[in-house]
Amino acid sequence: MDHNLFEQIATKYDTKDRIELAKVIATEVRTELQDSQSKTLMDYGSGTGLVSLELCDVVQSILLVDSAKQMLELAKAKISRKAITNAQVLYSDFTKAASEHKVDIVLMSLVLLHIPDTKKILQQLFHILNEGGKLIIVDFDKNENVFHPKVHNGFVHEELKEILAEVGFKGTKFRTFHHGKSIFMNQDASMFISSSLK
Repeated sequence: MDHNLFEQIATKYDTKDRIELAKVIATEVRTELQDSQSKTLMDYGSGTGLVSLELCDVVQSILLVDSAKQMLELAKAKISRKAITNAQVLYSDFTKAASEHKVDIVLMSLVLLHIPDTKKILQQLFHILNEGGKLIIVDFDKNENVFHPKVHNGFVHEELKEILAEVGFKGTKFRTFHHGKSIFMNQDASMFISSSLK
């Protein structure tokens, strides 16, 4: 992931379109978080917290993890402004170093496409989850109109399901839930949500 890019665009990241898309995603993720009031959630690649800070009311605590400091500064400001008491931020990059954190739920929203080694990051997240924990991924369906040297052009459900199974996840379910105009590198695209259990 090109961290410098995310540092540079941090202050301009929360555009009207991104905020709207994040609301759509947060609403969908909520359906996966029923009965999670006692659960801890990690938002890996949280950015400014556009998605996860909408979910503070349905989990016990949220840890926003990102490798762009500026993004986390903005997330911290939101946490303070909204007087959110159960959210913290962590500056870290699990593609470079393993984490000893343990949580019940990991959320990765529009992050997997930026990580070159899909299997490796999924292994790291598997390690972080408590036994019986849940991984929730939101990302784009495979899109042949998108080409970028540093970004996956979405994912084929069956292929990603195979990688998740190789890592050790089970009971993986996929659902395409949103089609949007110009939402993926200025291309029309659809997004899926998947949930897997450790």
